[in-house]
Amino acid sequence: MIKIDFKKSLANLYTAPAGRFVEIDVPALGFVKIDGKGNPNTSSAYRQAIEWLYPVSYALKFAAKDIGRDYVVPPLEGLWWADDPTDFAARRKDRWRWTMMIMAPDFIAPPLFEAAVAKTRRKLGDAPSSLRLEPLAEGRSLQTLHVGSYDEEGPALAHLHNEIMPAQGLTFAGPHHEIYLSDPRKTALAKLKTILRQPVKPR
Repeated sequence: MIKIDFKKSLANLYTAPAGRFVEIDVPALGFVKIDGKGNPNTSSAYRQAIEWLYPVSYALKFAAKDIGRDYVVPPLEGLWWADDPTDFAARRKDRWRWTMMIMAPDFIAPPLFEAAVAKTRRKLGDAPSSLRLEPLAEGRSLQTLHVGSYDEEGPALAHLHNEIMPAQGLTFAGPHHEIYLSDPRKTALAKLKTILRQPVKPR
C-alpha cells in the first residue's frame, strides 16, 4: 500500500520563498474544521479545537487503510479574520475569529468521517458543535514562507495588505490562511516555519 504524503504530492501548497509573496492557484480541498473566536493562547475553545482535530484526523487515516488507502496526516492549518481587518495585522488577538483545520483526502467519504467522530467522542465526550468535514476552494492566492514566531508576522501581512495587493489591483477573496509546518512544542520560536496565504481577486 502506497502512503501518500501531500506535502510532497501537493508541494506548491506547502512551499514558498521566505520574504517574498508568490502567486499560486489553490484547488478545492476537503478539511476537518472547527470554528471559534478569541486569543488562541488563552481561549479554551481553541484548545478544545486542537484536542479534537488531531484524534479525528488520525482516526480517518487508520479508517482509510480499511479501504486500501494510506497517507501522512497533513499539518494543522488555520483561517483567521476579524470584523476589522486591521485587528489581525495589529495582533489584537482577543478580536480574532478562526477556523482551525486539517486537510482530509478526497477519498474520505462522510461515513468514514462520522465513524471517526464517533470513535473520538468515546474518548473526549461531546464534540464541538462546529466540527465538520467541508471543502474549501481558495483559487488565486498569494503566499510566502514566514520563519520566526507567529507574533512577528505582522509586518509581512501589513506589507501584503497595504502595498502588494493595492499595487496589483487586488483585494481579499477569503480569510488569511496559515499552514503550520513546524511543531511549536519541539521547535524554537525563531525557527518556526509557517506558510502565510491570502486568497485574492481583482479589486
